[in-house]
Amino acid sequence: MIRTQISLTQNEYQAAKREARRLGISMAELLRRSLRTLIPGDSSKPWMRYAGMVESGDSESSRHVDEIVYGHKA
Repeated sequence: MIRTQISLTQNEYQAAKREARRLGISMAELLRRSLRTLIPGDSSKPWMRYAGMVESGDSESSRHVDEIVYGHKA
């Protein structure tokens, strides 16, 4: 990983800390996840867009993975 530094307003920082705490993740992970939603992924690997991010709340989501990732049943 590459380490970087950013500047946030006090409100942005506090909101990010609260959200990270709510999700049970570090603020760095919250920011990485946020960037992944904005930056286009490798279109040859559509599932990578969701790697480490999918939290559907559906206990049977593994049965519907194609629908979740590809938008249709394979």
